Amino acid sequence: MDILDKQTLNPTKPLTSRELTCLSWAAIGKTSWEVGVILNLTERTVNFHIHNACKKLQVHSRQAAITTALRAGLLPMVTDPPPSVPAKIHSPATRETHPHEL
Repeated sequence: MDILDKQTLNPTKPLTSRELTCLSWAAIGKTSWEVGVILNLTERTVNFHIHNACKKLQVHSRQAAITTALRAGLLPMVTDPPPSVPAKIHSPATRETHPHEL
């Protein structure tokens, strides 16, 4: 924990709940597209929230933001399910074109 300075642990602007939610899903390996499906957001919006979290945590990558947030206790342990779990999720592997979408 000595790698992180006080400014990183207590950013001037705290992370929003949406930034934390996006990072939580990313921490368990979800792609931005998958997080978007889960939270009913576009992939671009998810990337926007993760980018903002990176700036606030003063890091330059998604993985660094996740690591920093976990070390600072901002995210639940990776074994905990993230908030806002929907009833049904289609993964990219099962995404198909349905007849009504043609």
